[in-house]
Amino acid sequence: MEKDKIKSNQQHNHSKKNSADNNEHQNDHKNHQQTKQNHDHGNEHEHHDHTDHHRMMIKDFKRRFWISLIFTLPILALSPMVQDLFGFEFSFLGETDKYILFGLSSIVFFYGGWPFLKGIVDELKQKQPGMMTLIAVAITVAWGYSTATTFGLEGSSFFWELATLVDIMLLGHWIEMKSVLGASRSLEELVKLMPSEAHLLKNGNTVDVKLDELKEGDLVVVRPGEKIPVDGIITDGQSNVNESMVTGEAKPVKKEKNSKVIGGTINGNGSLTVEVEQVGENAYLNKVINMVRDAQSVKSRTQNLADKIAFWLTIIALSVGFATLAAWLLLGKEFSFAMERMATVMVITCPHALGLAVPLVVAISTSISAQRGLLIRNRTAFENSRKITMMVFDKTGTLTKGNFGVTRLGSFIDELDDNDILKYAGALESRSEHPLAMGIMNKVKESEIELPQVDNFNAITGKGIEGDVENKNVKVVSPGYLKDMKIDIPDNAYKNEAETVVFLLVDNTLAGFIAMSDEIREESFDAIKTLKENNIKCIMMTGDNEVVAKSVSDELQLDGYYAGLLPDQKLEKIKEFQQKGEFVAMTGDGINDAPALAIADVGIAVGSGTDVAAETADIILVNSNPQDITTLVLFGKATYRKMIQNFVWATGYNVVAIPLAAGVLYSSGILISPAMGAVFMSLSTIIVALNAQLLKRKMKVVGEEE
Repeated sequence: MEKDKIKSNQQHNHSKKNSADNNEHQNDHKNHQQTKQNHDHGNEHEHHDHTDHHRMMIKDFKRRFWISLIFTLPILALSPMVQDLFGFEFSFLGETDKYILFGLSSIVFFYGGWPFLKGIVDELKQKQPGMMTLIAVAITVAWGYSTATTFGLEGSSFFWELATLVDIMLLGHWIEMKSVLGASRSLEELVKLMPSEAHLLKNGNTVDVKLDELKEGDLVVVRPGEKIPVDGIITDGQSNVNESMVTGEAKPVKKEKNSKVIGGTINGNGSLTVEVEQVGENAYLNKVINMVRDAQSVKSRTQNLADKIAFWLTIIALSVGFATLAAWLLLGKEFSFAMERMATVMVITCPHALGLAVPLVVAISTSISAQRGLLIRNRTAFENSRKITMMVFDKTGTLTKGNFGVTRLGSFIDELDDNDILKYAGALESRSEHPLAMGIMNKVKESEIELPQVDNFNAITGKGIEGDVENKNVKVVSPGYLKDMKIDIPDNAYKNEAETVVFLLVDNTLAGFIAMSDEIREESFDAIKTLKENNIKCIMMTGDNEVVAKSVSDELQLDGYYAGLLPDQKLEKIKEFQQKGEFVAMTGDGINDAPALAIADVGIAVGSGTDVAAETADIILVNSNPQDITTLVLFGKATYRKMIQNFVWATGYNVVAIPLAAGVLYSSGILISPAMGAVFMSLSTIIVALNAQLLKRKMKVVGEEE
């Protein structure tokens, strides 16, 4: 790793980062709401519009499937091949039945097959022929050849093939889209919108206005506990601001006159007046959104496995089909015979089972993964998770809990235990507005400790607080106060430099200490261990400072870390790794992670994070549990193996069927009939469906191993 080389740059840029990154990131989060609203240059509800569009497509596939299926039943009953296969005779109007068959099949072709006919145009425009191309070629050949036989060409019609192929492909797409939407729908619960309004200070009064009505130089009031709506400079007031979503530093930062603040960060207990500096396209949020958009356009959109297989089957179908036609014509066979062989080859090449091979596996894997806390938004990324060689983690909120809270406490005298330390400190901190007080009070609440009355409460300027509790003089002070009073600090008070430690004095005797930091998630240790056992490098990239980053990296025994990084630096670092041949997964939860999540080969967002992160990620960890990442890798491998098995079953019979359909053994009297091809296809479809169900058992076993 280039750890040492970049550390100096990071430390050199850290102060600049704290203002720029904070500014930028808070704008990120603040405008995240606007991100949601303006994610694509002003579309206010793009996410919901996209979801609604997805639902409409599912309804469309469902409707086309059922209508096509209704028409398929009489098509099967009227098809001579099906009648021969099952040994029955059925007729509506005698000789005119073939025209009824043509009419019904044409409805299925144009109505049921429309998504595929439209899809081939889209795929060819993108120069990425795949599943839609294969299906469209097969049904077009089947309809065209069968129409020709209806109106005079010698040969047998493939209308039954056309109808059943359209039905199964519509069913497969419906199942797949429904399973993916089921996972995406849960994202809506993760979205926490930022404020859309600000308190504009005008002629001494405040007026609530929309953010897009603000301009540079305006003054806005930010009340205690509110999110700061803009990037700007404080002109009046002081407070402690939580900037963790921007910088990754969990400890609130003191802000006063002339301090810079970033939109999206959370104001503490003070009231602030902020002069607006950046609005609109210049705000940091919009800069990050543009970064994400650029990253997504650059990111290679690997075709999924089904499309890769379909591409080659299309090439084979066209090549072998035309070669068959040419060969039989050159051998002197009549045109009708050569055409029938070509059509048989091209129709048989598109196996019905291929339409179900992936959708069934996807439906099962997305369902089981969702139960395990993984929401799959990008199937290709899920398939590719088996290739991951490097896992890059954000720190705050991903490897750590993201809350600045009590991690350790202890007593230096026998008369007091840990609960007494919390009781005395909590009694004083309940009267304090210092950011550390919140962490201590949370611990008090968690420990269910009742707090005594405080008298004569007083702030010791810059050093701590004091008061009388249970007739004792109690102080909660900083290490600086102890040094001033020449009180020695026991060695066990400090564990690492990443902690902030305060001390408790009772009647001027050093009684105990409380250490606070952003605590590492317990699950992170096992997750890192499992990933490394699977030969996946584990790297941390954080906006937090060098001391904290090193402490977390050492404790988790990571392979390397990078501290003090801005969003664009995270993105560039991911690109560097990819250029060196790494297949990179990025896990993060904040706006500062969004560009990196977008450019990574597999982007994984923590469920407790921002919706900007979720929108740019391929997979969501609902439970914010790093250990679920190991489940992802193992599930991805299991799913991929099952897909490959299904493709073997779905296409394996082609190895035999295509040459026989082409007539390579015609001289020996062996020529596969379309009816025999139907038997082969039915068997492969049943096998694929049953094999996909076995994935449930396999993935549950994988989950239990985790």
